[in-house]
Amino acid sequence: MSTPTRIYIARLAGVAVFDPNGDQVGRVRDAVARLRPTQRPPEVVGLVAEMPMRRRIFLSINRITSIDADAVVLGSGTLNLRRFEKRPNELLVLQELLDRRVQLESGGQAGSVVDVAMECSRGGEWSLARVAVREQTGRLTRRGHLHQVEWERVRGLSGIADSRGTANLLSVLEDMRPADLANALQDLPDTRRNEIAAALDDERLADVLSELPEHDQVEILAALDRERAADVLEEMDPDDAADLLSELPPPEQDVLLDLMQPGEADPVRQLLKYTPGTAGSVMTSEPVILPPDATVAEALARIREPQLSPAIAAQVFVSRAPMTTPTGRYLGMVHFQRLLREPPADLLGGIVVNDIDPLRPTTPLPEITRRMATYDLVAMPVIDRSNRLVGAVTVDDVLDHLLPRDWRDRDAAGRPFAAEPALDGADG
Repeated sequence: MSTPTRIYIARLAGVAVFDPNGDQVGRVRDAVARLRPTQRPPEVVGLVAEMPMRRRIFLSINRITSIDADAVVLGSGTLNLRRFEKRPNELLVLQELLDRRVQLESGGQAGSVVDVAMECSRGGEWSLARVAVREQTGRLTRRGHLHQVEWERVRGLSGIADSRGTANLLSVLEDMRPADLANALQDLPDTRRNEIAAALDDERLADVLSELPEHDQVEILAALDRERAADVLEEMDPDDAADLLSELPPPEQDVLLDLMQPGEADPVRQLLKYTPGTAGSVMTSEPVILPPDATVAEALARIREPQLSPAIAAQVFVSRAPMTTPTGRYLGMVHFQRLLREPPADLLGGIVVNDIDPLRPTTPLPEITRRMATYDLVAMPVIDRSNRLVGAVTVDDVLDHLLPRDWRDRDAAGRPFAAEPALDGADG
């Protein structure tokens, strides 16, 4: 193997992984080490690489021909694409060791782990040989001395599994997009995942829950106390909250809805009444709604609000008062491109478009999909029998319900990973 004999693993995080042809196949996210029954340092058996679609897979150390701080090169173009799962006698070095509180054997200084080095023996075996420990000083303005010592000379590395500090993990994850943070949470042990979720603020956790598979949403929500769970549901879009609550038993739904503020719970209750697979069940009850005497400038200011998703902000629905759903009589909609072309002082009532029949709450998903594709729309209004706007179906709502329930666990070609043949060795 053409590679240095000692590598500090934190420096590998994010390094690109290439196949023998020089094509990038992913990036390093962690190293996998196997614990030994003796006092010998854990053996490094491979790396965890993140592939497209946020899939994390195992790369056996024996399949790697070159490894350094700039690139990891594989000796074979075939990969086992099954999702990595840690075994009971293994540890993820970065996830479980960084920020761990330890004590140096010589001198007894307390400190925290900032990096771990793996070394290659003459026989080609990699092991965790050295630990970089930052000494604790007790003073906020002074950084402690950095010690680099042998694995055996650090106390506190026993009982490693699931030991990385929640605070340190939060600092690593805080700048991630909600979808990326959701994927990261799926790779954590259940206990650590629930600790991270509990430490997020209500709005952030609501955004992340909306990006998780249903079973993970339910498990995280169940780990919260009911008052906190109700607060998080209040921060979710009503349609996302309704989707999540629909996965719970009716008695639990009722308890959480009763704990929510009435103004937040009422639209969710209404959405739960609609038949699954219809416009009513997938729509959002909070589109952008303005009266006909609102100006173009007011509409542009409204759709610029940062909390609106692109699909919601793509058009303004125009109706008589009241402006909350169910509204007064629905008049039509104005696409944002039309708003950009009109004088700012013009009224929405003069440019409204109503030449496309709105959806009904009972319209089935296949019909919604056909009509949105026919007219190249990113959203369609949903009205009731009294011609009142009750919501809007957006293209992302449709995709969420048309894709398989486990679509987040599929590869870039859309195939279930469970159906992939194992193409190389052990699965980590």
